[in-house]
Amino acid sequence: MPAAAASAPAPAPPRAPDDVLERSAERTAKAAARGGGHPVRLRALDGLRLLAALMVAAYHYGGRDGEISQAWGSSPREQFPTLSGYFAYGCLGVQIFFVISGFVICMSGWGRPLRSFFASRVSRLYPAYWVAIVLVTAVFALPWVAYKAVSPSDALVNLTMLQQPLGAHRVLGVCWTLWAELRFYALFALFVLLPGASRHRVVLFCAVWTLGAAFAEAANLPLLDVVLMPEYASYFIGGMGIYLLHRFGHDALAWGIVGISFLIGQHYAIGELWHPANVNAFSYRSATVIIAIVAFGYVAVTLIALGKLNWANWRWLTLAGALTYPFYLVHEHLGWVVVGVLHRKLGIPSYGTFVLTVLLMLGLAWVLYRLVEQRLTPVIKRSLTTVRR
Repeated sequence: MPAAAASAPAPAPPRAPDDVLERSAERTAKAAARGGGHPVRLRALDGLRLLAALMVAAYHYGGRDGEISQAWGSSPREQFPTLSGYFAYGCLGVQIFFVISGFVICMSGWGRPLRSFFASRVSRLYPAYWVAIVLVTAVFALPWVAYKAVSPSDALVNLTMLQQPLGAHRVLGVCWTLWAELRFYALFALFVLLPGASRHRVVLFCAVWTLGAAFAEAANLPLLDVVLMPEYASYFIGGMGIYLLHRFGHDALAWGIVGISFLIGQHYAIGELWHPANVNAFSYRSATVIIAIVAFGYVAVTLIALGKLNWANWRWLTLAGALTYPFYLVHEHLGWVVVGVLHRKLGIPSYGTFVLTVLLMLGLAWVLYRLVEQRLTPVIKRSLTTVRR
């Protein structure tokens, strides 16, 4: 063999399509976001988070019966004869939250070691949650508060965020959504982060989870239902598909993930929330309106991901997004107490009480954000990411 031939480098193997996409991910994301030379913060996503939280608050304060009726002194139907029917759709804010979560977890976890991902999730979820558990337990223990507190043992179990699978009574009514989030984080960490996040792996994960959730629904096996969450999986999967559009640009597979997830998601939303009109029902939710609200969630996150709402780049939206989680935690149960004080004891009219309660809960959320989250989150994250030698 000639010397020149022996010293010539072997031809480089052709790059796999995913490798090309990964190498150009940042450039493609910038192009999709139309943001110019630097990646932009998706402040519109922060605003959408707060909107979803306010939707849920409207549902809890004026769109359902239960303990809130005790706070008002009568059914919200009587307090808000016109708006109560609209408030009843506010519970769909949870589905929007799940779509956002699928997008954000895929974005924040991409390329991150498993230990770092675990630390970021724990430090983000638990500080405000622990304080909310203590606050609600303490307030409900006051002698003049008519709502029943959980037992000390159940309150302690609630600090783990595992009270629902363990069968303990919940301190926070909204914590069932956190149990769904935890299961999503576990699946994402196990099947995407642990082997290494890539476009191919996320596409495969979304496809397998979609089929697995459908099999779980058909099999009617409790264990599969707990693990694969057929009633919520499509929203998380849709959010991940939207992130693929954000990171890699327009792609038939990603659009297919988003489209199929929406089709399945609206099916479950109607199955859980629609009922025919009758005199005993609190509200008559239109199936068409349910579909429209679920579609709004998918479309809004997609528009944000593709940079179509980059004009909504106001700094106050960052604070709005920061307040969403603590507001979501405290607004329901403490809201019952505030509504009772403002409306029944101080005589403030229904609409004034509604607005004041939301503002007071946002104020409390700001306190939790400044005094709890901003102080404890970095400490917990550092402690969990520090490698001991």
